[in-house]
Amino acid sequence: MAIRNVLVVCIGNICRSPMAQGLMSAALPGVQVASAGLQALVGQPADPTACELLRARGIRIDQHRAQQLDRDLCQRADLILVMDREQRRAVQDRYLFAAGKVFRLCEFSDADVPDPYREERSVFERSLALIEGGASQWAQRISRVSS
Repeated sequence: MAIRNVLVVCIGNICRSPMAQGLMSAALPGVQVASAGLQALVGQPADPTACELLRARGIRIDQHRAQQLDRDLCQRADLILVMDREQRRAVQDRYLFAAGKVFRLCEFSDADVPDPYREERSVFERSLALIEGGASQWAQRISRVSS
């Protein structure tokens, strides 16, 4: 099954999931990548530190605006990536039909991505390092199954 639509989920949709969306969009040009939050700060831009860290990698997320996770986004997604086990459980509980397509971003390294919201830059950098690893692993797998 080809994966054409990926949804990345975190809590507020201004730090982790926009960074993951930016990285995965760059790595998977033929795939639609979106992001949303379980408790989104709807309409808010991506955190300035997240924007700065991705800009240093040649990726712009300045236009991002947070959106709330909903049934339609989950139905359209072929794959839903979350940041930790608790979020995986929350998405699966809220949208039972999505259970078979929800995984952690860092599933293959068995890691959760800590939330850098309102933390110092070093916490963002640690979270981004995990996000980069997870996004890279998923991008490779998606490219293999979709080609």
